[in-house]
Amino acid sequence: MADAVGINLRSFTGKMKILHLSWMAFFITFLVWFNHAPLLGMIAKSLNLTSDQIKTLLILNVALTIPARIIIGMLTDKYGPKISYAVLLFASSIPCFVFALSDTFMQAAIARFALGFIGAGFVIGIRMVSEWFPANELGTAEGIYGGWGNFGSAAAAMLLPILTLYFIDIGLGGDDAWRYSIGLTGVLCLLFSFIWYFNVSDTPKGATYFKPKTSGAMEVTSVGDFFLLLLMKIPLYAALALLTWKLSPSGIDMISKSLSLGIYFSLLCLLVFEIKKTWQVNGHIFNTPVPDIHRYSFKQVAVLNILYFATFGSELAVVSMLPLFFSETFSLDIVHAGFLASLYAFMNLGSRPVGGWLSDKYGRKKVLLILTFGLALGYFILAQLNGEWPLYLAVFAVMLCSFFVQSGEGAVFAAVPLIKRRLTGQIAGMTGAYGNVGAVVYLTILSLVSYQTFFLVIAVSAVIGFIAILFMSEPKGAMAEINADGSVQMINLG
Repeated sequence: MADAVGINLRSFTGKMKILHLSWMAFFITFLVWFNHAPLLGMIAKSLNLTSDQIKTLLILNVALTIPARIIIGMLTDKYGPKISYAVLLFASSIPCFVFALSDTFMQAAIARFALGFIGAGFVIGIRMVSEWFPANELGTAEGIYGGWGNFGSAAAAMLLPILTLYFIDIGLGGDDAWRYSIGLTGVLCLLFSFIWYFNVSDTPKGATYFKPKTSGAMEVTSVGDFFLLLLMKIPLYAALALLTWKLSPSGIDMISKSLSLGIYFSLLCLLVFEIKKTWQVNGHIFNTPVPDIHRYSFKQVAVLNILYFATFGSELAVVSMLPLFFSETFSLDIVHAGFLASLYAFMNLGSRPVGGWLSDKYGRKKVLLILTFGLALGYFILAQLNGEWPLYLAVFAVMLCSFFVQSGEGAVFAAVPLIKRRLTGQIAGMTGAYGNVGAVVYLTILSLVSYQTFFLVIAVSAVIGFIAILFMSEPKGAMAEINADGSVQMINLG
């Protein structure tokens, strides 16, 4: 599968070129996705936003990523990572420019909602990296991809406030200088769509890119898994319904009661349609059992979904609110608050690769248990944090918690590509979508409770994730995939 044994970060050829370009693409998606978070104070002043409108922008920013990751996962499996990432980067630059030019809350809200789609880019790289690296290097490679790419949110928090102040100093924009900073991230996104397309290929030369047998719904291989798949779809729609409620007259009154009722009805119709498509793709298993060699356990996917809800869901929520939290709790200006908040995401550079490496070395299940325990403990500590804490101790607690959060993410996606190769995009899409479900749930809770209660809720959900891991099986042996000529190829999982 790979042109050389081992991972040499100084190399920019073969599989290492693919890895570096993949994390760069992912980095840019997160830079664009969170380019507003450290500048919220200036944006609010420029657009005359209320506190509720600011929190609404945070929720809208992660909402569309829920269905987007499912859709992008299917498209990646069908068309390949090369074209999928290129199109996503190109298209996402448009709402980025729209947000930079927005003059009203409604314009900014629509642009932020559309930008949620760029958060689906992560799924594409997971499939790309899994095509180029063997199983014994995959956790580390996916960890580097996820960790270094995820650093885009930290880069936004660290660099964009400084860049914006530079524009102000040279007399460019004044109170609207934030528009130039956000617009530049859109230019970078647009340019890299071409760099990506002309420098990657979906697989190493001579390797087969396995595609799903059918499209429109995820394949499962047992009757029990069919019903578990349907069960796991419900939280995806529930999160979108929760968002609708938040925007309705019962929440911040951004949309009318009739429109919110229409959205509820549309979500119900979509759920019924998706159940129908799932039956069309998988109904045959009720009459003809799938041979053991071609089976995979969807239970594995369900457990990883729950874990990503707690890990990446909490990271998205915390990255979105942390600059404001530091500013309000410790009375800091936007530059210092943004810099300290960026340390949470800064940990991605090492933490996520460490989670993947530990999984490669010591096993997926054991590592997930340890990291999830640390995750729960970390958020229990943050729930005690207030303005009476020394600032250095608060920052240390945040960074300690982030280590377990991001290492846990790395461990989750060290397991995802080892479930079923041809479905990797869809599995990564669903697991990734659960991260966004977590973010919507956590941010909605944040809009209703104190910061301390917010952290406590995340800690409790991590405990639930710990219990779920007990039902997980360690990936081992080999998975079977079918070549175009009908022959069976065994892919080693160890």
